[in-house]
Amino acid sequence: MSRFWKIALVVVAVIVVGAVGFRLLHKPAADGQAGEQSGQRQGKGQGQDKDKDTPVPVTVEPVVKQDVPVYLTALGTVQALNTVTINPQVSGQMLSINFKEGQEVKKGDLLAQIDPRTFQAAYDQAVAKQEQDEAQLSTAQSTLKRNDALVAKGYVAQLDMDTFRNNVANLTATVAADKAAVRSAKVNLDYTRIVSPIDGVAGIRNVDPGNVVTTTTAVVTLTQIHPIYVTFNLPEQNLEMVRKAAAGGDPLSVLALDRADAHTIADDGVLNVVDNQIDTTTGTFKLRSIFQNAKGDLWPGQFVNVRLKVRTVTGGLVIPSQAVQRGPDGDYVYLVQQDDTVKMNPVKVAGEVGDSHVMVGSGLALNDKVVTEGQFRLKPGSKVKALKPGEVPAAPTAAEMDKAKKNAQKQGGRRGG
Repeated sequence: MSRFWKIALVVVAVIVVGAVGFRLLHKPAADGQAGEQSGQRQGKGQGQDKDKDTPVPVTVEPVVKQDVPVYLTALGTVQALNTVTINPQVSGQMLSINFKEGQEVKKGDLLAQIDPRTFQAAYDQAVAKQEQDEAQLSTAQSTLKRNDALVAKGYVAQLDMDTFRNNVANLTATVAADKAAVRSAKVNLDYTRIVSPIDGVAGIRNVDPGNVVTTTTAVVTLTQIHPIYVTFNLPEQNLEMVRKAAAGGDPLSVLALDRADAHTIADDGVLNVVDNQIDTTTGTFKLRSIFQNAKGDLWPGQFVNVRLKVRTVTGGLVIPSQAVQRGPDGDYVYLVQQDDTVKMNPVKVAGEVGDSHVMVGSGLALNDKVVTEGQFRLKPGSKVKALKPGEVPAAPTAAEMDKAKKNAQKQGGRRGG
């Protein structure tokens, strides 16, 4: 055999031996890896089956039926029933201020006193002038009466009688003018006593005792808060609903709620008036309600949340608001079925019921059971263990814990082998 063929045989032998050795070295590792992957798949499938069979504890509540009031909500502004700026009707020096700032005053209460001496003198002078002219009138009337009896006897000329009559008429008119002057002086004298024209709350005063005031001086502003107005605006699409409800005869009730935590401030309001036009710039119309405000909880200028009750739905279906979830296709709830599994059930929310419940317009029936807590652990088809509100799942027993521990050890052994 030649040298060339010897070298060729050696090369072929080396290649064959290398191929056989490579296959022998890598085949067991691949088989082990495949076995491990198979074990993982089996373990995962068993885990999924186990999770699927294990009930998820959730809080469940039934759909109930009740009468539900329907409200329209808006932001409202409190306005005083009457606001009066007190200006003096006469000029003079302010002698005293007879109210405290922030004090509630009654109609007719004395608020301030202007120096009355000048006006008292003018009044006394007018009274004296009236008395003087009344005395002259009395004399003229007596003269006319005496001479009237002498005319028939020819002792008094007719021309003189005309003079006597004209004198009486002139003095009668003078006395009438004097009485008017007395009344005018009395009015000015009374104006030195500044009294409250309404029941209200006094604001911060603008003058002090000793200041000289005129008829343009604002002494104080009074606001009437018993009762009080709350005005608010609603979208124009609600106009027909409001007008129809208001035409029913009974006044529509209005609630005023605090803007911070939405607690009720006043619940005795009624709709007072609906404005006669729609604001074209905002597409809203104005409404005004009136509250008795006996305790003064509402204050002029305050912002409140307003709820206008327009109707009551008889026998509405109500569920807790936390049962409603938001999905890409709209609102839905997890509905518990007869086999204790859940499904995603679309619903339509028709309105709020207080702070914790909602009324469902469609999608549920009376006594249907919906999940209110624990939805984050659910998916369609999940098996659940229904709990009442406030109820907690029972702690696992020792036997259940041992069984779970053994199952975990078996699964770990299979994965290890």
